[in-house]
Amino acid sequence: MSHCISVAHSFETAHRLPHLPGKCESLHGHSWWAEVTVTAPRLAAGMVVEFGPFKSALRRWIDDHLDHGVMLGPDDPLVGVLRQHGTKLYEVTGWPTVENVAAMLAEVAAEQLADIVRAPGSFVSSVVVRETAVNRAAWTAP
Repeated sequence: MSHCISVAHSFETAHRLPHLPGKCESLHGHSWWAEVTVTAPRLAAGMVVEFGPFKSALRRWIDDHLDHGVMLGPDDPLVGVLRQHGTKLYEVTGWPTVENVAAMLAEVAAEQLADIVRAPGSFVSSVVVRETAVNRAAWTAP
């Protein structure tokens, strides 16, 4: 038996995928939704993780790095131009596909979880990211 909790947050971020043919080559924005799930083999003090601090840390990171900014790949020629003009910019490993954003947020959530009171053995088990109302990707722990 295992137990899990999920924390969700929304953010507004632009991105572009110039390596893919089609309309996503252009810089465009989405209303993104992320849901992070933490799983533990058993509860400690009746919980998987202390919701308040985990939720606050995860939301703060998303708001500080992604919300009302731009996600680009490190090889995107717009990186230098947008930085030069003071644009809030986050470089995603590879390209900012919804799949890569889910994997990135899994890594961020695991880092945040490390400093929070939680049940022994708890871990980030999945992240679901929606970039539109109908498009989503999921990352699941191996």
